[in-house]
Amino acid sequence: MAADRLGSVIVTGATGRLTTGFAALLAVCANAQGPANSAMEVAPIDLTGYWAALITDDWQYRMIVPAKGDYSWVPLNAEGRRVADTWDPEQDEAAGEACKGYAAPAIMRLPTRLHITWEDANTLRVETDTGSQIRLFRFDQPEPQGERTWQGHSVGRWLYPGAGQQSGAFRNDAIVEESGGGSLQVDTGYLRPGYLRRNGVPYSEEAFMTEFFSVLTGAEGEQYLAIQTFVDDPVYLTQHFMRTLQFKREPDGSMWHPTRCSADGWAAD
Repeated sequence: MAADRLGSVIVTGATGRLTTGFAALLAVCANAQGPANSAMEVAPIDLTGYWAALITDDWQYRMIVPAKGDYSWVPLNAEGRRVADTWDPEQDEAAGEACKGYAAPAIMRLPTRLHITWEDANTLRVETDTGSQIRLFRFDQPEPQGERTWQGHSVGRWLYPGAGQQSGAFRNDAIVEESGGGSLQVDTGYLRPGYLRRNGVPYSEEAFMTEFFSVLTGAEGEQYLAIQTFVDDPVYLTQHFMRTLQFKREPDGSMWHPTRCSADGWAAD
């Protein structure tokens, strides 16, 4: 059994890979909240509001577009490296695909602000000012609908303190244990192929991502949003790509300045 510990979450499994399909999680997620209460009513933590990214690691990959062929720290296989070496930002712009580097597996690691609200009682809406993207975390719609998109189809479910072992996006031999004040698990698939980094490091339509959202309180009462991400892609990755992100809560939206996607740099609207 392999084991990876990140904060309060423990992931164990014989394969060390996250699942790439929805089959294992559909039944769990469809009934996770029960019929009586909405996801908003039973939320153990409050994610709503404005949050600013804290760029505390990988500055050279997050604040600027890395050089072509720089896929350091990404577990790409030979085919993934070959595809990354063909990156052409001008071609992306011309094809109307400048947002390929702002897809769900990449957007949260960009220097962005988040605006999180409830779109309805069972759907969390996450907007990013960088790239002006919208992610929807659905608690009551496990089946994807429509065409694939760069933000994919995301299914959310709450993890409650003291609830014991959890399962969902992981293979059947995996265990997730969560402790503390509760957290949110989000499983995302049905993705349109895009980039893990904005310099053309690829993920395929078979990619599948699991995220854990937790709210932490600092010594002076300030709040932080911690997000642990696991991306699995049997086409381009040799193992799952893991990262941890941090955001700090802001008092209001005075610093909110949406920008559009750009294939080779930041573009203000």
